[in-house]
Amino acid sequence: MSRDPADAEKAVLLKIQTQLESERGVSAAGLSVEELQTVAAHSFYTNKPVVVAEAGELGNPDALIVRAFTQSGYISFLTVGGKENRAWPIRKGLTAWEAAGTIHTDMQKGFIRAEIIGYDEFIHAGGEAQAKRAGKQRLETKQYLMQDYDLANFRFNK
Repeated sequence: MSRDPADAEKAVLLKIQTQLESERGVSAAGLSVEELQTVAAHSFYTNKPVVVAEAGELGNPDALIVRAFTQSGYISFLTVGGKENRAWPIRKGLTAWEAAGTIHTDMQKGFIRAEIIGYDEFIHAGGEAQAKRAGKQRLETKQYLMQDYDLANFRFNK
């Protein structure tokens, strides 16, 4: 029994075909989160990125880990305050609403808004309180695309 893929799936499969014919893996195609979801059922083995240590990284495993993390399509957002300051790894391209769900599903269900301070503003101001006083905190909606090292505080209904 043959299956006729939808137009969106066909377009993604053609992108993948081009990569494979050029002897590159699916991970090199630069597919968006939506495109990856479109073809997720295929479970392409070469969708897993391959990271090879460069000469300068052999003596610096931290640099290799950071590059592997980034090339695997991940970013981190930060939460601070209370007893715990933490970096949360998420797939690049996730919204604030989806990122809130990585902390707790209740945060995602009752999401109201995200209070975001960009990492550069956070560092330049000298901390969270100083960045807030300098007006660097933004209120973002569910659709906001999280950026690497965003400092996030999610407001939600319990």
